[in-house]
Amino acid sequence: MFPFWNWDNACCGGEPVSRKTSLERKLKFLKAMRGDLEIRLAGLNAAIGTIEEQLSQDDTAQTL
Repeated sequence: MFPFWNWDNACCGGEPVSRKTSLERKLKFLKAMRGDLEIRLAGLNAAIGTIEEQLSQDDTAQTL
């Protein structure tokens, strides 16, 4: 799902999109992508933290 930044509605019979409108759409899309990436990063960080915790517990159990 990659937007066509410079695509205007001429092919659909509409008026060309202004530069401002195009930039606003691009900004909205990029912010949505950032939000999605932040959610994925939070999940990765949680998985890493869980594995590190398990490794730490294994090391502690082996020394006892």
